[in-house]
Amino acid sequence: MTCSSCQAQIQETLQKIKGVNTVKVDLQKGEAEISMNKHIDTSTLQQALKPYPKYLLSEKQENIPQIFEEEQRTWLQTYKPVLLIFAYITITTLLVQALTDQFSAMHWMNNFMAVFFLAFSFFKLLNLRGFADSYSTYDIIAKRWRAYGYLYAFIEFGLGIAYLTGFFPIVTNAVTLIVMSISIIGVLQSVLNKRKIKCACLGDVFNLPMSTITIIEDLLMILMSLFMLIYLFATNF
Repeated sequence: MTCSSCQAQIQETLQKIKGVNTVKVDLQKGEAEISMNKHIDTSTLQQALKPYPKYLLSEKQENIPQIFEEEQRTWLQTYKPVLLIFAYITITTLLVQALTDQFSAMHWMNNFMAVFFLAFSFFKLLNLRGFADSYSTYDIIAKRWRAYGYLYAFIEFGLGIAYLTGFFPIVTNAVTLIVMSISIIGVLQSVLNKRKIKCACLGDVFNLPMSTITIIEDLLMILMSLFMLIYLFATNF
């Protein structure tokens, strides 16, 4: 792009996209700086430029933190999605266990973790790229290796299937313990440093802040997997 007329046309076209706040095109650098109130894929932006086929957009490879968007909401309104999901998982898994002859804490925890990982991986996979973008802002591995953000969603899905099918319980719980222990490090660093960033626990679907709720979520999985490992070793060896 070389002329200011084309610059103005592109800026005007991109600003019409829902969710885009401002667009600044730098002719000398050949860059467009786009401010948006939610993540918009590059392919969506490119589609808007269909009338101008000679202009191609590609994402600049920079690790830009996704700042949590402040909204005038109460604590309950903010965390309602997470609380509802936990309530659904807890109630349904307790009902399943209640139908058995004898309540087993081990079986309940196994079912809880199966549904938990399947549900949370589902939300991450709805917008895998958006999740990876958010996750790379605080996870200690995803910061250095961005592909881990994409892989993590499938790790959760795999763990959900493993718990559901009873696949090598010791291995499944050991992997859970390791993965969630690594995950909680970045969460603790962000919360303790009071960074206002978006939590990626439910992917890019909900606008949730990083907080103690995220710590509790990871810690619960760590404690459950640790308890199950101890029980399995005690009964099998």
